[in-house]
Amino acid sequence: MAGRIRDEDIAAVRERSDIAEVIGQHVQLRNAGGGNLKGICPFHDEKSPSLSVSPARGLFHCFGCSAGGDVIRFVERIEHLSFSEAVESLAARAGIQLRYADGGPSSHRPSGQRARLVEAHTIAAAFYQEQLETPEAQPARDFLTGRGFDAAASNRFGCGYAPAGWDSLTKHLLGRGFTPAELNLAGLSRESGRGSLIDRFHRRLLWPIKDVGGEVVGFGARRIHDDDKIEAKYLNTPETPIYKKSQLLYGMDVAKREIATQRQAVIVEGYTDVMACHLAGVTTAVATCGTAFGGEHVNVIRRLWSSNSAEEAQATTKVIFTFDGDAAGMKAAERAFKDEQKFLAQTFVAIDPAGKDPCDLRQAGGDPAVRALIESNVPMLRFMLATIIKRFDVDTVEGRVAALNLTVPLVAQIKDPSHRFEYARELARLSGVANPDEILSRVRGMARAGENQQRTQPAPAQAGAVPGVPPKVGQAEREVIKAALQLPEVVAEQFDQLGPQAFLTAVHQQLQTAIAAAGGAAAGRTGPAWVERVSEHLPPGSEARAAVNALAVEPLRSGTDAQSRYAEAMVVNLAEQVVARQVAQLKSKVQRLDAVGDAEEQGRLFGQLMQLEQRRRALRSRAIGGES
Repeated sequence: MAGRIRDEDIAAVRERSDIAEVIGQHVQLRNAGGGNLKGICPFHDEKSPSLSVSPARGLFHCFGCSAGGDVIRFVERIEHLSFSEAVESLAARAGIQLRYADGGPSSHRPSGQRARLVEAHTIAAAFYQEQLETPEAQPARDFLTGRGFDAAASNRFGCGYAPAGWDSLTKHLLGRGFTPAELNLAGLSRESGRGSLIDRFHRRLLWPIKDVGGEVVGFGARRIHDDDKIEAKYLNTPETPIYKKSQLLYGMDVAKREIATQRQAVIVEGYTDVMACHLAGVTTAVATCGTAFGGEHVNVIRRLWSSNSAEEAQATTKVIFTFDGDAAGMKAAERAFKDEQKFLAQTFVAIDPAGKDPCDLRQAGGDPAVRALIESNVPMLRFMLATIIKRFDVDTVEGRVAALNLTVPLVAQIKDPSHRFEYARELARLSGVANPDEILSRVRGMARAGENQQRTQPAPAQAGAVPGVPPKVGQAEREVIKAALQLPEVVAEQFDQLGPQAFLTAVHQQLQTAIAAAGGAAAGRTGPAWVERVSEHLPPGSEARAAVNALAVEPLRSGTDAQSRYAEAMVVNLAEQVVARQVAQLKSKVQRLDAVGDAEEQGRLFGQLMQLEQRRRALRSRAIGGES
């Protein structure tokens, strides 16, 4: 096993890895001003973007959940890797040959677990794709052509075939240096009843499933032979360290840019539907991988949309679900509706009247038919209201009451009052209520009750507020610490003269002490290496340590001023405040002296006061630009 990666190689990985590009594969980033970018945090559920990325400093921080660090830390968390595995993954992307502390270079194959599993899947995908060209795979090719997919379409989506041999892929991968334990862990092989290692898939048409970064992490396999002993139409890779079906969407690797650009996502039900949509020009289509659409899938999509507020997201983004017209499709629609509010987007449903899915429609009517289906979408809420109403006989009092008991709360959840009004009228029409005001009154009452409940919730504390310290003082101290972390070379002279007593906030005192212990702002370090060095002098899990990343990323409040000038002025201002406090203390002491008996001490203190006042004036002058 390889030893520890050399420090200089880790530094090279940090330097040559574009943190905005790496994070941008998972999150849609927007300009946040001051050279920073912002987006929806992938590590917790949120409505407004609180993830801040500083490309210039190579750091990220979420002001909602406090996740933060450099590009290596991001890859560790998002891909569930160890530190070494994250470095190896980034090194492979950047073309960096790693060396280890044992003196040897890394082998040609990555040594981290995730990298090994991904490589095995990449080789397997190529193997399966080659097998699709064999005579044995004719039924698989016939299946594809019968659904309108030629060889070019098959190659575009990497379709493959699992041969009949019990261990064809297993032998192939063992010959490439993979161990039985790795193939079992990857879900590519499994133990037979006799204890031997055999392939997971046999005699099936395969689709490679890729993560958002485009790496193969699993497969979906369709039954094509009537004598297949496994009757399930589809089999998928089991849960593995790299395959989490609740977090994967088939087609996301090729759809993510269009989803972000068009601010639209189309959710279909199968692999062939994704193929049909993309070939028809609906390039925002994705599908789940052997599981129902759920909350984690919502988060995967939402990260691609960055908005300033939940209201903006609701107004500018659109999710369209396509479902089969049968009972199973209706159940899928109801499940999707439960997560509808999580999207913070306008949600719609597109169902063909004849019950055809996008693949069937493309076969029957060509590409225009698929596009027409997507364009025929109706609002999700309207669809759900109509679907629920159809279950009841609204010509009877009992049926009408039961239907309204289920539908009125849905309308009351609508935040926009004008939309609530229109949907209340729509519900009255669907349910056969003669007077729409009756429905509207119920909706208003329920909505008002919900709003009152929200008002009684305690307001969250303002970010940066420090108990016992005036907000302006706490904010000023925060800016000074930010300056020392972000622009140490600019503020080193003044900052390093400050002691812990210059700060009134305990966390800021701890940070000042840690910066001094790390060599001070004059140490000559910047970026992730500087922040990491400071963090080493703070207790793990402490509030101060969590604050380091936040303050290293949070933009300085420089306004129209140059950041370097602003940073210097803030540090000088704090130094001037420290002197002002010393002056006040000294004046108080002088006033307590006996003018006759303590004349000598009084004179000495007056001399100190004059020196402090002179220093105070010099600092104030420098802060406003009177001196260079």
